[in-house]
Order: sequence, then C-alpha cells, then structure tokens
Amino acid sequence: MRAMRAAGAAAAVLLAAVSLAGCDRDGSPGGPAPAGATAPASATASPASSPSATAPQPPATTPAGPRPAPPSTAAPSTERLLRVTRSGGFAGRTRTLLVNGDGSWTLLGEQDKDLRRGRLTPAGLEDLRTALRAADFAHLPRTATAEPPVRDGFTYSFAHGGFEVAADQTVLPRALSKVLEALPGFDAA
Repeated sequence: MRAMRAAGAAAAVLLAAVSLAGCDRDGSPGGPAPAGATAPASATASPASSPSATAPQPPATTPAGPRPAPPSTAAPSTERLLRVTRSGGFAGRTRTLLVNGDGSWTLLGEQDKDLRRGRLTPAGLEDLRTALRAADFAHLPRTATAEPPVRDGFTYSFAHGGFEVAADQTVLPRALSKVLEALPGFDAA
C-alpha cells in the first residue's frame, strides 16, 4: 500500500513538472520553465488528498507584482459572521445566536438546543454588516461590566472577525447596541 502511495505521489510530481515545462515564469503557457524551477507545494500532496493535487498552480506573484484575484462567482459564504450569547436576566437563561455570512441564522438555547432558524433579508444582512464595521471590534474593550453589577440584567458576548467582547446591558457600547438592533432577537417564538 505504501509503495502505491509513493508511486502516486511521484507521478503527481512528475506530472506537475511536465506541465510546468511548457509554461513561462508566471505559470502561463509559453516557453520552457526557468532553470531551478520547482513544482508547487500542492503538486507533492498525496493524489487522494484532493483532485487539484496534480494540477499546477500559478505563483501568487509575478515579476511585475501581485496578480489580481479573479472575480468571485461563488455563492455567498456560509462561514460564521457573528456569534452573540446573551445570558442572565430574570430567568437566568442563556441563548446564543449564530449568524452566517449568507444571512442564515440559528438561535440556540441551553445545551445547544435548536430553538429557531431563519434568514436575514438582503437589506437586513447589509444593515448587520454595516453595524459590525462601525463597531470596530479591534478597538472595543474586551469586557465592560457595571459597578455594582445589575441584578437580573443581561450580559452579552460578541464574537466577530477573530475578536470577542463582552458587556453588561447597562454599559453596552452604542456600537454593539446597533449590532443587536440588526439581529432577529433572542426569543424562542
């Protein structure tokens, strides 16, 4: 089995080298590859790892500078855009709202019980994205708590763009209030 994998990997490298032999320095079809050219790292991957493992990839930059990204024709992202958790209140419940890049959202209750699902309208998604940009998570305080703590008040935790911030409802920065206003809400019905 190991011999078959090694042979497959060697074939992938050979195929990439042959493919590159007919390319210019920037990876486009044309003349021979320059001396010392090597196959891209993706060409040395196991053939079973992905179908593109044998297809050569052009370098990210050319001597004239970086290449512009091709226009995207992909569907809107379903990657997580925002996670907001609200805890506390009179009943002491915790609810988490997960919003994806395509506007789909899920409201979770205790033990991650799925309470409700939906999708923001395109205008609603744009309002949320605008509020998130204006909030500037990189410059918000990581924690904002009231002194003394408010009994039966809510505490919110926001995770967006690699940043997580938390605040009591009474000291919630205005920018985060705008984010909350753009969300569908934390009620189960």
